[in-house]
Amino acid sequence: MPFLQFDPGNLRLKPLAERIHDLERSTFIYPESPREPFAHPSLAPVAERIKKAKGRGSAIVIACGGHVVKQGLNPLLISLMERGFISHLAVNGAVAIHDFELALIGASTESVARYVRTGEFGLWQETGRINDAVSQGFREGLGFGESVGMMIERERFPFRETSVLAAGVRLRIPVTVHIGIGYDIIHEHPNFDGAAAGGTSYRDFLILAETLTRLQGGMFLNIGTSVMGPEVYLKALTMARNAAHQRGREINEFTTAVFDLVALGEGLHAEPPRTDPRYYFRPYKTILVRTVADGGESFYIQGNHRRTIPALYDLLTRKEK
Repeated sequence: MPFLQFDPGNLRLKPLAERIHDLERSTFIYPESPREPFAHPSLAPVAERIKKAKGRGSAIVIACGGHVVKQGLNPLLISLMERGFISHLAVNGAVAIHDFELALIGASTESVARYVRTGEFGLWQETGRINDAVSQGFREGLGFGESVGMMIERERFPFRETSVLAAGVRLRIPVTVHIGIGYDIIHEHPNFDGAAAGGTSYRDFLILAETLTRLQGGMFLNIGTSVMGPEVYLKALTMARNAAHQRGREINEFTTAVFDLVALGEGLHAEPPRTDPRYYFRPYKTILVRTVADGGESFYIQGNHRRTIPALYDLLTRKEK
């Protein structure tokens, strides 16, 4: 006999107009915006390797979490996509939600502490339209990211010019969304279709694996994602290497970089022991050590994303301005 299940039809959703937003478009950093100073010895070599990867036509993949969008970096990511410095953007479900809301109403983010008390956290009518986009995309054979980006573009959302999902559709650059069911607020909604969400996100995973078949001589950057980025990258890279080995090819000479807030210390090119808490920080052992052990190299840049990513952007685009 099946266990009892909660009926989402009993939920009451409210319009976004009644939510207090903690994030506005005014926080966006544009190519011409003033910069907070930042310097790091690894920034220049990372920028140089990205430029070389672009020149070779190798994959340049960035994986990022929701905090990257919340730090106002969408305009810089889009500009890098337009300039050929990003060939694939892999994000989690939070990025898709913040990107969608910012494109629709120019604001996003709510106080968990405020709204969880009243059972309202995440239950906003317009945000649930992401589920409708995903369901339609599932029927059309699209991935999650393209499905949502298509809705933003087709319906001409007011602020779509700063949407990374819409930019992916316009530029024909994959922006893939890698979800875990139950992680995101749209999974609370009565119109959520687990089969459609899982199916479209799986398509995005296969799109990422295909991109990583071109990682030789390329670049993988992990920005502010401690679980999704390293875990999805690890499995997709394994698939790409398996197929390459069958053809007598290697995917071993590429560069990885991790941008995060965690203080990891020195000597980051050897795996820490299991007794070291850093062992359980996946970007360290997976991205900085294990996957580049056969010919690649890696860099770690610690700092606030509002400082590190604009600094990297400026190094990449300085000669193009």
